[in-house]
Amino acid sequence: MAAIPSTGPRKASKEQRRQQLIDATISAIARKGYAALTLADVARAAGLSGGIVNFHFESKEKLLVATLRQLAEEYRRNWQTALKETGPSPAARLAALATADFNDVVCTPVKLAAWSAFWAEAQNRPTYMEHCGANDAEFHTTVRAIVSEIIAEGRYSERDPGRIARAVDALLEGLWLDLITSYSPVSREEAIKTVFSCLNAFFPDHFSPAGLRHKETS
Repeated sequence: MAAIPSTGPRKASKEQRRQQLIDATISAIARKGYAALTLADVARAAGLSGGIVNFHFESKEKLLVATLRQLAEEYRRNWQTALKETGPSPAARLAALATADFNDVVCTPVKLAAWSAFWAEAQNRPTYMEHCGANDAEFHTTVRAIVSEIIAEGRYSERDPGRIARAVDALLEGLWLDLITSYSPVSREEAIKTVFSCLNAFFPDHFSPAGLRHKETS
């Protein structure tokens, strides 16, 4: 894997250098996995000396926490931006949330591999769970609130918003796994089609298997 281009030791600011090292960490985790990763791997991926990695982050653990924090913040900004940029109807907002996971801002093979590595470690590392869990909880709460609005305005009184929100969560997590599983490759386009097929099953008046019903797009 090619090294992350260096901007030169004198030209790069502290924040630029830290960002360069975080990007290199994501790339190195995707290539080597979590357990085998070393600071030397990160330095090589960044095209920098090992001493610079130690200078900016002091330890592998601090570098990994900073990397996970950036991934979590990026993920949160992505779905919140998708919400802000969509229409006011709850169906349009649910569609925006459910498809934001497949934006190329967050959904790349390298970032998905990095997320998978952190998820695998999160159960045993409270700091990792703090970043992953808080993000998941906020997303779930937002999805549940929007689902409740759709139930209220449609003919879905028998639907349980909590169960549907959990199903959406599980669907999105499962599709991310499918995207990085070599024996069962799924494209982002196919993943989005799967999302709408499931939303159509829950809310047929609001979604078709291809997307929002026409009345929801206006």
